[in-house]
Amino acid sequence: MDLATLAGLLGGLAIVLAAILLGGSALVFINVPSILIVIIGTLFVVLMKFNLKQFFGAFGVAGKSFKFSPIDLPSLINEIIELADLARKSGLLALEEKEVGHPFLKYGLQLLVDGHDPAVVKRLLTRDMALAVTRHETGAKIFTAMGDVAPAMGMIGTLIGLVQMLSNMDDPKSIGPAMAVALLTTLYGAMIANMIAIPIADKLTIRRNEEALSKALIIDALLAIQEGQNPRVIDSMLRTYLPGAQRVQEEGAEA
Repeated sequence: MDLATLAGLLGGLAIVLAAILLGGSALVFINVPSILIVIIGTLFVVLMKFNLKQFFGAFGVAGKSFKFSPIDLPSLINEIIELADLARKSGLLALEEKEVGHPFLKYGLQLLVDGHDPAVVKRLLTRDMALAVTRHETGAKIFTAMGDVAPAMGMIGTLIGLVQMLSNMDDPKSIGPAMAVALLTTLYGAMIANMIAIPIADKLTIRRNEEALSKALIIDALLAIQEGQNPRVIDSMLRTYLPGAQRVQEEGAEA
């Protein structure tokens, strides 16, 4: 569970709710037509920009914003070095008996054990990585689109409310409540965009970068193992994937 995403969402909603409750009755902030215009309208407009599979698939991808296990790159590198040492001493077939936790690494090891050509291994792994990155990018684009459309739908709802209000100017007492209802759609649109859609899109972009980095590391490692490179050389190569400060820390721990 990504506590940052959950805490940010719940904290933001709690602050807005507290402000509403401290200012008076919360019921005045509930308006069904405004909710329909902003939420349902936003979903339909975004649906126009993508196909059904991409649209509904984005909600599954969005789950990674809340439930995601960060990849421990140093541990992954150490595991790969052990595999490289085993392959150098006993051959690639010895890797078939090893249990690994990362599914992409497991898939790559199976390709090596099956004796595929290095070019084939690289092509298959690179394609798998590219497809995973594309899924994250599509999900991020859909939520970015929601962040763009929701405020616009809120403005449309506000204009509709203003037209209805101005058409009933003969009753001055109804102007205030009607104006409040008209502004609710703008509030809904701003909340959906800035508290839900855009943060999820940004988090999916981070997830995409993390997954692409770990898979690129694994591809380089597997190709090096297949070539029979020295495990120390492989270790030095893979350490370049670590951030500078973490790389220095790892090297100091080894020393």
